[in-house]
Amino acid sequence: MKKAMMVLLLALLLMAGSVSAAEAAEADKLQVVATIFPQYDFIRAIAGDKVELTMLLKPGAEIHSYEPSPQDILAIQKSDLFVYVGGESDAWIKTILESAQSDTRKDVALMELVETTDEHGHEHDEDHEHEYTHGEDHEHEYDEHVWTSPVNTMTIVSCLTDALCELDEANADFYRANEKAYLAELTELDEAFREVVASSEKKHLVFGDRFPLTYFVLEYGLTYSAAFPGCASESEPSAATVTQLIMDIMKEQIPVVFYIELSNHQLADVLAEQTGAKAMLFYTCQNITSDDFAAGKTYLELMRMNIEPLREALS
Repeated sequence: MKKAMMVLLLALLLMAGSVSAAEAAEADKLQVVATIFPQYDFIRAIAGDKVELTMLLKPGAEIHSYEPSPQDILAIQKSDLFVYVGGESDAWIKTILESAQSDTRKDVALMELVETTDEHGHEHDEDHEHEYTHGEDHEHEYDEHVWTSPVNTMTIVSCLTDALCELDEANADFYRANEKAYLAELTELDEAFREVVASSEKKHLVFGDRFPLTYFVLEYGLTYSAAFPGCASESEPSAATVTQLIMDIMKEQIPVVFYIELSNHQLADVLAEQTGAKAMLFYTCQNITSDDFAAGKTYLELMRMNIEPLREALS
């Protein structure tokens, strides 16, 4: 009903010369809002031009300090499908959804689609022992970056496709065909990472940065040392952390120290200088630079760019 009313209104405005034909045509598309780049890109791959897609977090912006604008809140309220992460960094969403309940809008939280773990690799309600270490002793918080595992992404893509098909049965075959093609590419990506790990003797990674890659290392049987957990607010590591990371690099003869996108990578550069390792970028896809966004870079492209750096780091 909501969409029918919108189409009728725009049709009347078009007749009056207030809107263009293109604007009127957009009213008949699903209105989809994604908070950040990963789910935006997944929807883009599945739905193409069949939906009107909006990403709230601007390219190049810091994900953990984002605050919604009034326009963002209005976009959520008007959407047919709203996709968000579901963690502490977007806790603001709960209030918005409670105040803007809808019988027609479908809300999807990524963290509800897959099994989640804390930032030390511990699963919900289980007490597993892992070798994952951070430079500081942080409280356990559930890692929000579930898409860093291509296997998790396969599950997420299928769930998003189900949501699109439920809301737009007329284009279900289109969505399903794109889902099938996308899952095939994700499978190839997963196999590429597994080949790198299987052919490498080393299994330990060092990040002179935040570490939003818990699901990645869990999926591929890797361990890591890092300056901060993925959602840490700290910007400067302690002397003890730097010393421990240097010791890890030297002890394990680690050839690469990683930093993540949109980072100043100063700590990674210092660690590289002190140990002779190489500072290299590892994409987490939590956000994307303005240039990469304008160039149409995708999750798959960026994750593939991690394959050879990972090989070098484990060599």
